Amino acid sequence: MITGLTCGVKISVESLYRKDLSNVKNSMYFFNYRIVIENMNSYDIQLISRYWFIFDSLNPAKEISGDGVVGEQPVLVPGQKHVYVSGTDLHSEIGYMRGYYMFERQDTKERFRVAVPKFELFAKLKMS
Repeated sequence: MITGLTCGVKISVESLYRKDLSNVKNSMYFFNYRIVIENMNSYDIQLISRYWFIFDSLNPAKEISGDGVVGEQPVLVPGQKHVYVSGTDLHSEIGYMRGYYMFERQDTKERFRVAVPKFELFAKLKMS
């Protein structure tokens, strides 16, 4: 698990290659990633949006942004965690993701950026 801390928000990420959802013959490799977001501040925060940079070793990188995560914009009170699972596909067996979340303090409405640490996407293929 990879962990980072920015502005009092702890982000932990683990990724998993999904052989069952991949199609190696068609160069499609699917990965799930599980993210734990923990509010270590003394005030409530809300996740507003996300940005992802997805690197694929043999293809152009993708950039994705949008509101919330998996359709949610959770509010986290001090000490609370939010956990979600999502996924991405690559056209090669090696890549990585990095990005950030935009959060808003609920008391002051100030917005701030929280880094998501870079995590590897590596398909573990059996050699014949």
